Amino acid sequence: MSLRSAPHHRQREADSRVRRGLTAALAASGLAIAIAIPAGAVPSPHESAAKPVGASPTPVTHVASAPGTAAPLTGFAIQSSAKVNDTPEAISSPGYPASGWHPTGPRSTVIAGLLGRNLYPDPFYSTNLKKIPAADFDVPWWYRSDFTVNDPERRTYLDFSGVLSAADVYVNGAKVADKEKVAGAYTHHELDVTSLVKAGTNTVAFRIQPNDPNRHLTMGWIDWLQPPPDENMGIVRDVLVRRGGPVALRGAHVTTKLATPSLGSAELTVKAEARNDSGSAVSATISGTIGSGKFSQTVQLAPKESKTVTFAPADHPQLRLNKPKVWWPAGMGEQPLYDLELTATVGGTASDTAHESFGIRDVKAPLNGDGARQYSVNGRPLLIKSGGWSPDMFLRWDARYVEDRLKYVLDLGLNTVRIEGHIEPDEFFDLADRYGILTLPGWECCNKWEGHADAGEPGQGWSAADHVIAKASMAGEAERLRNHPSVISFLIGSDHPPTRTIEQNYLDALKAADWPNPVVPVASARPSPILGSSGMKMPGPYDWVPPNYWYNKRSGGAEGFNSETSAGPDIPTMDTLKRMMSPSELETLWKDPNATQYHRSPSSTFNNLKIFGNALNARYGKPSNLEDYVRKAQLANYEAVRAQYEAYGRNFSDNSKPATGVVYWMLNSGWTSLHWQLFDRYLDQGGAYFGAKKANEPLHIQYSYDNRSVVVVNNRHETAGGLTARVSLFDTKGEQKFDQRVANLSVPGDGGKTTALTIPNVSGLSGTYLAKLVLTDGAGKEVSRNVYWLSTKSDVLNYGGTTWYYTPTSSYADLTGLGDMAKAPVAATSTTESGPNGTATTKVTLKHAGNAKTPALFVDTDLVDGSGKPVLPVQWSDNQISLWPGESVTLTATYRASDGGSAPSVRVSGWNTGTKIWHNNR
Repeated sequence: MSLRSAPHHRQREADSRVRRGLTAALAASGLAIAIAIPAGAVPSPHESAAKPVGASPTPVTHVASAPGTAAPLTGFAIQSSAKVNDTPEAISSPGYPASGWHPTGPRSTVIAGLLGRNLYPDPFYSTNLKKIPAADFDVPWWYRSDFTVNDPERRTYLDFSGVLSAADVYVNGAKVADKEKVAGAYTHHELDVTSLVKAGTNTVAFRIQPNDPNRHLTMGWIDWLQPPPDENMGIVRDVLVRRGGPVALRGAHVTTKLATPSLGSAELTVKAEARNDSGSAVSATISGTIGSGKFSQTVQLAPKESKTVTFAPADHPQLRLNKPKVWWPAGMGEQPLYDLELTATVGGTASDTAHESFGIRDVKAPLNGDGARQYSVNGRPLLIKSGGWSPDMFLRWDARYVEDRLKYVLDLGLNTVRIEGHIEPDEFFDLADRYGILTLPGWECCNKWEGHADAGEPGQGWSAADHVIAKASMAGEAERLRNHPSVISFLIGSDHPPTRTIEQNYLDALKAADWPNPVVPVASARPSPILGSSGMKMPGPYDWVPPNYWYNKRSGGAEGFNSETSAGPDIPTMDTLKRMMSPSELETLWKDPNATQYHRSPSSTFNNLKIFGNALNARYGKPSNLEDYVRKAQLANYEAVRAQYEAYGRNFSDNSKPATGVVYWMLNSGWTSLHWQLFDRYLDQGGAYFGAKKANEPLHIQYSYDNRSVVVVNNRHETAGGLTARVSLFDTKGEQKFDQRVANLSVPGDGGKTTALTIPNVSGLSGTYLAKLVLTDGAGKEVSRNVYWLSTKSDVLNYGGTTWYYTPTSSYADLTGLGDMAKAPVAATSTTESGPNGTATTKVTLKHAGNAKTPALFVDTDLVDGSGKPVLPVQWSDNQISLWPGESVTLTATYRASDGGSAPSVRVSGWNTGTKIWHNNR
């Protein structure tokens, strides 16, 4: 999504390319699969820069001679061209002193490098980002790096993508490519520099051109956050130095054909390009293995000739597998991977090698009878439950930080992330493969990528050169992503479909790459010239709507596939707010909803919290101070997010207009934000997080805001039987006004549902009341609990006033009665134990410690260190719960022991409990 104009809104690492940051060893049909990646090779987003190597700021990469070696440059020295008077030939020659240059990491935008040198104050705090002078980035910047080789007789290549926006490239004083050729963030380049390389030290230098997302096919931030002043100019993927013999192997990949629904067999086809880079004809033997299966063939290559080498099951029966190990999304099965190894041999000597990991699975996404796209994996339909992914705003790569966020995806009960632009490096998809998280990558909206659309978007129109760059971008990303089982589609348009010419170019590139997955023409409902209907919709909302909005099968409600939608603002926790905003900004936050908020959006549509603030005041009562504002905002976030996912979950199994997919806009933010995030930059978790986690429980009892039905949804594969649902209503004093049990419930699996009961009209309820829903199994064990704060006065939506970003509310529910709830004290005890792989587990037992009838509402539990800071990241079994008198519950928190210390304290707060810190009993 995002910066759209009215009336609508918002608006390769070649081959497998040296997988880093992850070591995975998985068993697949008895095959040993390992992806080995050196750790610590890239900078943390919290540090962002490599340390200087030796006395020179220019890092040195030592490149081995073995065939198939692909060594990433370890970093760069960078400097503004405005401060360098030397010629490109001098700058790109070994021995150039680079005095005064800044050392930075191997994947770094200019600002990321400068932040690593502590040249700017924290850009995530207050308006510090504004203090970085944008004019410094209106000129090209030099990126310089050295590498050493011992044997220049071997062929040497520079292999890279991820240049923003374009670059002239020099090696040892010679220009090897210009900015017209090296243009676009996603275009893949391989430059043969054999003739220039010598024994010892060699230099590569990039003169990076300024980036403008509205003028270049790169990456932009639309209305997600305040854009970085350098617009991310730099190199954000690895630059590899490849070594090899006369014949190079490129583009190795495996296409798989899985028998469904039996899953009893699979056929594999292996392809690779064999390229003779020498001036003589050669005979090359291409041999390969997948586990114990071996295959080979010989190919004759004229000078400079390339041929596609194919190994098919018809000629190589070992590529026909019985009982293959099938890859499944998380929660549906295991995630085994297979390994392909290829070697090209000339005259008995290895010339090059290639490696690919792949999974065997089948993905389909036809349009259902209502025209909505319905995904299935290995023959089983599934509801796509997703969030919009954002990288760090300076595009800094930190494998641990990314892995932490992906673990949150699983903890939230989601199965997919949508990646609109900012398509991450290989390691991201390696992690997604490992964890079983599906991905929906695609191009972004609202800048040059959709400048071809006559829809008032800010991006420039396309030139002939742009068509070439776009097609090359599609080819590069298709080749890079095609073997990842986690990738289930590519969205070639976001808000607007491509023109016929552009669409055909994309489809030709995908076909040439043997793209194995469905291609979605656009994330909105607009049809494309060739593929036609997208089967998706993008009607919003992007700003606050009440919980009952999601249950109406119209506009953005829970039917079909909504590619991006949410109730907008997601106010962070108090801990995070104090890290990101000044005291005066915090004062304005709670006092003035109409005020422009720098930490919301640069868009005039989304730069304030007026809609959210008006609803908060009307429904919960005007906040009396910052603490009151934050606690009310957390309730509002929780109920809004829970309702969105619950409505889509309930409607997935409907016969008419079922819900097939929903992408929460967004999963996370690249900076410190007040909107569009289920968790914040610091990985803290508020109402939005736990509302989503509750809604996406594997077996879940929920309330329907539209018809007062109580429904049990089963996201497990097997049928759940012998269940009992209990529904109780209470006024805010804790007096029970309704209680009913329904036993012997059976719920079909794979997203099936059963209606337990419909709550009747109940007399004697206060204007604000509570609903407690409890689901128990046949042994009486509680398997799902859900508490709602409701009103006898419903929110009323003005559908006639709907815009692209929200539907107005003409009258609000009355939840102000929550303010009259009596205090309900909660006591806590905790114990901590060490876990595997450097983790620790703290168990917290909470007990309602009061004698009155009033429940303790929305009890939030945090682990804090000795200075009172929250322990993050952390995964809770449950949180933000409610307890009735006499009730207790034990919650489990898992985290890195290095983050939490030997025994963190427990901070308990709640709507009507006060705040208290309890010390660990370890």
